[in-house]
Formats: sequence, structure tokens, C-alpha cells
Amino acid sequence: MDPDAIRAKFGEAYVATERTFIMGIDPRFTSRIAERFRCRRVLETCTGAGFTTIALARVAAHVTTVEIDPAHQTQACKNVATANLLDRVTFLLADALDESTWLQLPPIDAAFLDPDWAITGPDHVHHFLNSTTRPPADALLERTLHATSNVALVLPPQLDLGELTALPPHELQRLCLGESHELYCLYFGALAASFCETELRV
Repeated sequence: MDPDAIRAKFGEAYVATERTFIMGIDPRFTSRIAERFRCRRVLETCTGAGFTTIALARVAAHVTTVEIDPAHQTQACKNVATANLLDRVTFLLADALDESTWLQLPPIDAAFLDPDWAITGPDHVHHFLNSTTRPPADALLERTLHATSNVALVLPPQLDLGELTALPPHELQRLCLGESHELYCLYFGALAASFCETELRV
């Protein structure tokens, strides 16, 4: 992966593969999302290369981040070390939907969920219900809400919003780079600024 491309997107000489580079959320978004987690003990799932982990660790009391892919976790550890934030992050190599994983977690105040959109392509239809993300977004949210009501969940922009109507009250935020709608972020509990649709445009 071209180090200059990584630096241009994420602002530092981090490491990434093509996959984790694409998966990484633009830091203009993550820095704003992370502010909602200030001083909280945060669970993050789907670490990837650790780009959101870094944003969270800069403001949270502590971040415990769960990743199932050892290669992704190795990248994340290196990147968090580059950001001088290793003392603020605990890495857990595990399946976020395995009950034994939840038994290993320290106390948390909030959670940030960014499941891999996994299946993509022009003909693919993203779903929240019976989700094709990895892990499935619907199952991940349901399990996490048993641990904390303060949850942020990232979802793809092509989502059918009708699939969200049965969820608990939440803020649905459209995140846009200029005129491009990049993703949705749902906020539950105390992380929600209001229980309606909002927009973040950078």
C-alpha cells in the first residue's frame, strides 16, 4: 500500500493494506464521532487498521478494541503505537459475537461498532436486517445493547432506512464529504444529540 496515500488520507505514516485502507473511515468524520465518547470506557468492534481506534483513544478514558483478523490487529497495533496511544488501548483478538468474548471485556460505558461491509459491488443491496456485513450489523447491535445503551453504529449509505424502524430511539446521522453521502452513523442512548435525522458535512 502506498505510504503517501495513507498519509494523505489519515495524516501519518501508518500501515495498511488495500482492504484496511478502504475500510478506514475518513478522520474528518472519526474525530467528530469520537468527541461523543469523551472520557468514556469504550468498546470498539472491528478494529481494522486502527484508524478509528486512534481517534477514540485520543479522547476516551480507555478503548478496548475487538478484531477477528490477526493481520488487521497487527496493523492496528503498529498504527496505535505510531500515534503514541498504546497505553490507552487494549487489543482483543476475538469474535465480537462470541459470548466468551463478552466475558473477557472490562466494564464499558459505550460502544462503537463498524462492521465490515464485506460484500460490495454495483448489484449488491445492503441490508440491516439479516445483514451481510461481517459481523452481521443487526446481531452485533442487538448483543451490544445488552451491555450498554450508549452505542454508535456505522452503516453503508445505500441502506434501506425502512429496515431501521423497529430499533430503539436513535439519531440517524448522514455523513457527507462535500456532496457525496459516504455513510450513516446511528447513535443510541446518551451518544445521541437528538432522536431524529441529522447531517455531518465536511
